[in-house]
Parts: sequence; C-alpha cells; structure tokens
Amino acid sequence: MCGIVGYINCGGMATEAAKANVSRMASAIAHRGPDDEGAWIDEVAGVALAHRRLSIIDLSPQGHQPMLSASGRYVIVFNGEIYNFRELRKQLDCAATGTLSWRGHSDTEVALAAIDLWGLEKAIKSFVGMFAFALWDRLERKLHLGRDRIGEKPLYYGYVGAAFAFGSELKALTTLPAFSGDIDRNALAQLMRHNYVPAPRSIYCGLAKLPPGTMLEISPAAVGQRDMPMPKAYWSALVHADAGVRDPLAFGSDAEATDALDDLLRQAVAGQMVAEVPLGAFLSGGVDSSTVVALMQMQSAMPVRTFSIGFHVDGYDEAQHAKAVAHHLGTDHTELYVSPSDALGIIPKLPTIYDEPFSDSSQIPTYLVAQLARQYVTVSLSGDGGDELFGGYTRYFLAARIWRTLSRTPRILRTLAARVILGTSLPSWDRLYAFMAPLIPDTLRLATPGHSLHKGARLLTADDGMALYRGLVSHWEPSELVLGAGELNSAFSGESLSLPCLTEMMMALDAVSYLPDDILVKVDRAAMAVSLETRVPLLDHRVFEFAWRLPLHYKVRGGVGKWLLRQVLDRYVPRKLVDRPKMGFGVPIDAWLRGPLREWAEELLDETRMRREGYFDPGPVRRKWNEHVSGKRNWQYHLWNVLMFQAWLEHQKS
Repeated sequence: MCGIVGYINCGGMATEAAKANVSRMASAIAHRGPDDEGAWIDEVAGVALAHRRLSIIDLSPQGHQPMLSASGRYVIVFNGEIYNFRELRKQLDCAATGTLSWRGHSDTEVALAAIDLWGLEKAIKSFVGMFAFALWDRLERKLHLGRDRIGEKPLYYGYVGAAFAFGSELKALTTLPAFSGDIDRNALAQLMRHNYVPAPRSIYCGLAKLPPGTMLEISPAAVGQRDMPMPKAYWSALVHADAGVRDPLAFGSDAEATDALDDLLRQAVAGQMVAEVPLGAFLSGGVDSSTVVALMQMQSAMPVRTFSIGFHVDGYDEAQHAKAVAHHLGTDHTELYVSPSDALGIIPKLPTIYDEPFSDSSQIPTYLVAQLARQYVTVSLSGDGGDELFGGYTRYFLAARIWRTLSRTPRILRTLAARVILGTSLPSWDRLYAFMAPLIPDTLRLATPGHSLHKGARLLTADDGMALYRGLVSHWEPSELVLGAGELNSAFSGESLSLPCLTEMMMALDAVSYLPDDILVKVDRAAMAVSLETRVPLLDHRVFEFAWRLPLHYKVRGGVGKWLLRQVLDRYVPRKLVDRPKMGFGVPIDAWLRGPLREWAEELLDETRMRREGYFDPGPVRRKWNEHVSGKRNWQYHLWNVLMFQAWLEHQKS
C-alpha cells in the first residue's frame, strides 16, 4: 500500500521547482507510505512523479519507486498489490523471447514487465488485485492513469492551474501553488443525499475521481489545450452483472454450489495472505469477516491475528460475538473495549483523515479498529463486500417487499396511507413496534421504527421500484437544503441499469456507487491514516463475476440474505455463533449529539454562521436540530451529513 502523486505540464518545468512541488504533494500523504519516498522528473517533457512507500513485498531497495521498466520505456508509481504477481512472473519468463533480467521480486516490477511485453490494456486485465497507478510512456510521451476494477484504491485527478495533476488523496493536489479550492455545490448536493460524493465528482470544482475499472491517458500537448481526458473502461461491474444474470450458473445440487464458492473464496483469501510483514484480519463476528478469517485460519500454519473493538453500549457491541468466533477458530485474538471519550476523540481528526467531506458515522469505529490492528500488523484482511455481492442488506428485502405491495395499490390509497402514518407520532409507533416485536422476522427488524416508518411513508407515492430505493437510501432532499445547487445524475438515478429483478438492480447499484464511494473509501482512509494496508478477498474480481452468475435463490432464500455464503461458513463455524440480526458497525451518534457533542454541533450549526458561509439554508437544518435535541425525532443521519461538511469546511479555513 502506498501513495502516488504527480503532474504534467505542457512547456516543461524547472527541475528544482518540480522537485519542490512533488515533494510537498508526497509529504501531504506520507501516512500512506512511511517507509520510503522517491521522485522522478523529466523537465523537458514536463512530467513529475512521486511515491510514498509502505513496504509489504520486496522490502529491499529493489522495490523502490518510481520504478523504470527494464527496457527504459516506462516509469511507474503504483499503489496497491497484484496478488497473482508470482504466476504472472512465470508466464512472462515463458513468453519472453530472451531471458528477462529481474532486479528484485516486487509485484510492481512484474507489472512493468507485463506492460512492456503485452501492452498496457492486456497487462492490466491480467492483474488480480487492488491498485491505482500512474505510468509515463517515455516513447509515446503519454501519461496513463489506471484504477482497479472494484475501486479499492483511490485516485483523484484534474487541472490545478496550468498543470494536470493526480494523487491518491485530494490533500496532495491542494498543496500545488495554483490550487483554488472552489467547492462544487452539485457535489455537495450529492453528499447531502448519500453520505459521500459519488464518482466521478469530487468536492472541488475541476477535480475528479477516476472511476473503478477505468484508465485514461493524456499528453503534454493535450495539457497545453487543457483537454480533460475521458476515462476508458477496461472492466465494468454493470456489464458483468448484466452478463451474469443473463448467463447464470447451473449446479447439480446446493452442495455443488457451496463447493464452488468455497474453492473460489479459499483461492482469493490465500492470494491475499502473501506478505513479507505481519498480517491479520478484522473480525466482527458477522458472516463476512468470519468467513474470511475461517478461510485464513484453515490455510495458515500459525494462529491468525484477529482484531475487534467493542462498546459498552447496548446495540453497538459486536466484540462478544467476534470473541466467540475467534475462540472456535483458534485465532490469536485481540479486542479493545472503547470508551465514549476514545471514540469522541476521533471526531476532530475526521476532516483530515477523509480529505473530502464524508459522513458515514461508522468511519469512527473503522478508524479505531484499524488503529488497534496497526499496533500488531502491517496488513489486515477485511470482510467488506459480502452484502453487496450476496444480498445481505435488510433494505434489499424491505424495498422489494414494499414495492410488490405498492405496485398493486392505487396511488390515491398510497397517498392516504402516507398521511395516516405521518399523522401518528414517532413515540406512538415506537411503542406499537415494541409490542409487536416478537412477531417481526429478524430480516425486518428496525433500529428506529418510528423514524423508519415516517421515512417509508414518504416513499409510498414512488413511481417505480428504483425511485422507491433511491428514496430509501437518501438522507436529505438536496433541493431543500443546498443553496445554488443542482443535482446531476449519478449511479443512483438507475438510468444505466436494465436488470430484470428489483433486488438485483439494488445490488448492482450499490456495487458501483455505495461500495466504492462509501464502504471502500471508509476503510482505505481509516487504515491508511495509521499506515495499515487493508485487503478485501470478497472483492476479488473473480468472486464478483461468480457471484453475479449465481441465480438469486443462492443469495436470498427463506427471507435470509447471503444464503450460499452462510453455507460455506457453516463448514467452519457453528451457525449459532453467527446467526443473529445484522447489527452494523456503528456508534450512538444520536445520543452523542444530545450529550457530549451538543456544544460542538451547536457551534457548527449556528444559523448566523450558516448564512455567512452561504452553502445551506439554515431553516431546515435548525428545525431538524431542535427536534433532535428535544428527543422528538432522531435526525442523526441528516445532521451528521451537515456536521461533517461544516467540520470539513472549518478545517479548510485553518
């Protein structure tokens, strides 16, 4: 895991100025690579590349970057890991007309050799891994940027003054002298709806995220014309989702399907256990992380290091479940019970860690467990991805069931029902739900029933299933909040989806937006803030493609998601240790906003302040804030959206 930065100018550059610029850029992301640093400059071509290294494979100087190919044609800065680099090296040795001269044994050197021999697109399609890279072609005088298929590793780019710049994090680009920092109000609108800024936008005007599974190229001449290169897809999650549904796998039995997934996951996990530094795994005790850890342990000669955190708060503590799974598997388990003050102490760091405003509150425990793991290991595997690939989120069941009913109900009746639900107070719904709770299936359990029902009531008039889902996963309706903003289409508009089943439409939509732009951002930034590499075996692209060829009944069966994944886990862990309602990885933001965070929030949500800054209409914010602190409503998610932007904005001024 590393950090990469650089830029390209049209008319060349002074060497000393270029060194100073890329040195500042690289220093801004030193946390991504504390072990080594390097820069490469071509003052005539106007190219400057720099790298910060977290040494994982080939710890010797032969793994130093920027790295030149053996032919001298290419220079690369690379972030991530290519897990099949040893197999590729053997293929390259066989395919080369002469004997290849290897300087070391890093995956980056193998990547360069593959590009040299096969060309960039064929090479990148052969990589199994997570990565973001910048490649300068000295022969054709072109800069290439590329990102892994699922979007595990980040890459931002755009014009800063006259230069076309790129970096693993936005903070690297902000160090350039010409950086202006104009905020994109349309991106802010999307942040208020989703918790995050969806790709390809960023919070800054003129700067973009390279979408997953794409590459782009640009030359000094194009920079002179201020051309903005268009990303080109070499792999598409939506294409593979559509193709998988149209060409499903057929199995002779459930056991045969379980064998196939077991074998594939075992292969993915084994590939991601390759490291020359201490390695472990996050363990929550849920299905996904328990499966990853079980497959690690059965392929390890030593107890695997596992890590979990707990809270002494009802409804937020998974540590006890993780401990039981760890004991059964025989891992070397470390748990840490975190006090509220420990968690609250992270909040001032969030604007720096997440770089652009980001308001998924599980960012806090994610950082805490990464911080814990980094005390013992340099690499940690994670169970992320199982919900999106195997149908694990409760909302998949909820939205599909609601729409089946709504689509058969006249709109006028739906409108009347919405009025009745909204006309009943939240406390009344909460009391009724508590009374009915024993009769409610686990898959339909609600943490905040009154709030959820009121939100659901506003969805009763949806025109189609995707509109209902968009409303279900939205927080603010941006038009009522963000001043001077429109809201451009994102993946959540659903325009590019054509799958026949609403549940699969929701899963595909999450796979191209929520997963890369929320879940993977959360994990990458939290872990890299403490110089910890994270790996996600369930997002091996071969697992992704397999999962999308599974008929839906292998994912959702009997009202339970992740059915086939659970069958694999049953081979290693007793069902009773993991069979419980999905908890999520959260913190009690609702209570904190009424208690220890109230003064901090009041200052950020001050009406005069918001009017002066000019981004939000203070009216709806203050109404929700007053309702929340009075206990009438739980607006934690809406308020956390606004607070994370306000805290980020304050940080930008400092």
